[in-house]
Amino acid sequence: MTSERHQQAKQPVSALLAGPYGHPFHPMLVTVPIGAWVASFVFDIASQFVDDPAFLARGSMWLIAVGVVGALLAATVGFLDLFAIPPGTRAFRVGLVHMTLNLLVTAAYAGNFLWRHADPVPAEQVRAGALALSAASLAVLGASGYLGGKLAYRYGVRVADERTQAEGYTSAGAPGDR
Repeated sequence: MTSERHQQAKQPVSALLAGPYGHPFHPMLVTVPIGAWVASFVFDIASQFVDDPAFLARGSMWLIAVGVVGALLAATVGFLDLFAIPPGTRAFRVGLVHMTLNLLVTAAYAGNFLWRHADPVPAEQVRAGALALSAASLAVLGASGYLGGKLAYRYGVRVADERTQAEGYTSAGAPGDR
């Protein structure tokens, strides 16, 4: 890969929408769905063991909804970051797989929410099928997160270049520290 193609993947397509150079919004926004979905899974499991599980089942359902909304926002800026990667590169292919897995996970969680919400008799505890779907979705989300880490930490997508990073390792009071 040429240096020019690598530099292209570091620059935002739109700094206003995707975040400025070195500060992409996508990694910040993904914490919302990840946190909401992990918490919903904890609620799902806890609902199997408490005397009054209904509040955990309802909480889990709404955490799933929060995660879906957060995932759609993260996907919007993530899509802009994908546009910054030159097509035909390994990084672009990894980005496409990362995006596809995330869209599948988001669709699975949207379906999981609708399934739970449409249940005519709300379960006292989270039903086994919904729990299994959440577990499978989290596993796929983990694989996708691995690929997202590969994009940032191995391929340097939307990460500042080494010269900019080196600024953090100069001695205090050195020129350029102001």
